[in-house]
Amino acid sequence: MVDVNRLREKAREVLIREDVRRLIGWKRGTYGFEAAPAVLKEAFEADELIFDPTCAQNPASFLALEEKKPVPRGQEPDTRKVAVMVKGCDSRAVVQQLVEKAYDRDGIVVLGIPCRGVIDRRKAQKMFGDVTPDSVELRGDSFVVEIGGEKKEVARGELAMDKCLRCRYPNPLVSDALLGDEVEKWADDDFADVDEFEKMSPGDKWSRWEEEFSKCIRCYSCRNACPMCYCVECVITKLRPQWTRRATDISENTSYHITRAWHLAGRCIECMECQRVCPVDIPLMTLNRKLTRDVREMFDYEPGVDAEAEPLLASYTPNDPEEYIM
Repeated sequence: MVDVNRLREKAREVLIREDVRRLIGWKRGTYGFEAAPAVLKEAFEADELIFDPTCAQNPASFLALEEKKPVPRGQEPDTRKVAVMVKGCDSRAVVQQLVEKAYDRDGIVVLGIPCRGVIDRRKAQKMFGDVTPDSVELRGDSFVVEIGGEKKEVARGELAMDKCLRCRYPNPLVSDALLGDEVEKWADDDFADVDEFEKMSPGDKWSRWEEEFSKCIRCYSCRNACPMCYCVECVITKLRPQWTRRATDISENTSYHITRAWHLAGRCIECMECQRVCPVDIPLMTLNRKLTRDVREMFDYEPGVDAEAEPLLASYTPNDPEEYIM
């Protein structure tokens, strides 16, 4: 467990530094089983910070956002560091953003938090209904949920997000300070979900995705929440030239999701933000993880684990498969 007092004290130390302009972390949410992102500028605001199993959101998604605030005449842009709190899975986004030169390592302060799992709000809603818990904590292998003064223990596997059940990196892979003791990984990832999908016939696969993609309302929440979708101009919503229309028919929805999946090949760090925020519950990670395994098996490449690595599409080895060349 992470000592929240230690976390807040470290946040204060960071926020009073002259070379830090803000800190991104989590604060208590206003509804349901999810914490809310917190962007702090002053040390006294550190009392808002929390870390518990409701902290599912990936704060690294905010790091690569471009600031377009106008600078008054005679002033210079604020180029001081941004501090961010990250779990193990979140830290993979930081690593991959560094690999892609989204920002300089000297421009961020990373506060790492070892994590044993966060709650899936959809699983919690099915179990407890539309309520906001008084508190949630992880004791041993159980989540302890308090609602209306009553506490209930639930096995970790029943409430944790799917990514937690196969998490290989529970400890941050990059950090300037670690705010807790390192923890053991829960399990190895055997890609059982991808195996199940691949057993389907081509016709059954298309029927499934046709059903899923037809639900899409093109709100772009998946793109907006993804820490690796930080292009200044997204090809999906570009008008000149227009590659994908904004209609929500099955053809355009399929084009959108397949294009996005291809753009994440060799870049997706499996934080599951896209699927977490989808308002119509499309299993987007099945598509992403299929490509993730293909990249690993074909090119022996895993994104978000080595800040010194080259991006997949910028790297080459003589042993790369080339069966597609006639």
